[in-house]
Amino acid sequence: MRFTETDPEFAQYSAAFADETLQHASLSAHDRFVVQLGAVVATGARTAFGDLLDRALDDAVTPIEAKEIVYQAVAYVGLARATDFLVTTNEVLTARGVTLPLPGQSTTTPDDRLERGRQVQGAVVGPDVVDSLYENAAADTVHFQRFLSGNCFGDTVGRSGLDLRTRELLTFAMLVALGGADAQARSHVAANLRVGNTRQHLLDVLTVLVPWLGYPRTLNGLAAVNDGAPAA
Repeated sequence: MRFTETDPEFAQYSAAFADETLQHASLSAHDRFVVQLGAVVATGARTAFGDLLDRALDDAVTPIEAKEIVYQAVAYVGLARATDFLVTTNEVLTARGVTLPLPGQSTTTPDDRLERGRQVQGAVVGPDVVDSLYENAAADTVHFQRFLSGNCFGDTVGRSGLDLRTRELLTFAMLVALGGADAQARSHVAANLRVGNTRQHLLDVLTVLVPWLGYPRTLNGLAAVNDGAPAA
């Protein structure tokens, strides 16, 4: 939606602030669009997502990457929310003349998804942590650990199309945007450090998300970063 005619002052200062945030972040255009798109999915803002996706496809994000952002969102926001954004993504891509379906990016089979998922999960949080999650799970809850390994990490995070470093920035952005997932956001601060991202990367993510998320959720994300990756 364009507000330059109906709300010109709002449109002017909102655009100016979005530009101001970019002066305080060093993320590439690609990474910026990835985390912003993921965060907007998590907030449920479908109109904003469509506008942002059009700009992202113009500048930095490929159709496969756009799809992977939405596919990954399912693990964090659920099918009920994410499928609406998959519909929007398909509409935008089709309008641009992109032929669907796109080439598959799965790296697992039904037979190896659990094993492969545990490997990816171990790369993100540490194999010892994964082992302890299974060892400490009650017999009637261990299936949740298998879901995390096989579905979240095997079916989803382990896909090609986005590298693991970028996927972890995306996960952090979505968790911050969700609100109410502070414990998970803190754990993924540590996961980001493990896969090669830094405190500065995480601060950059929060910086470019301020206009999209507002201050309460952004500041909760900042508290998670300060706890898990304190300033030197």
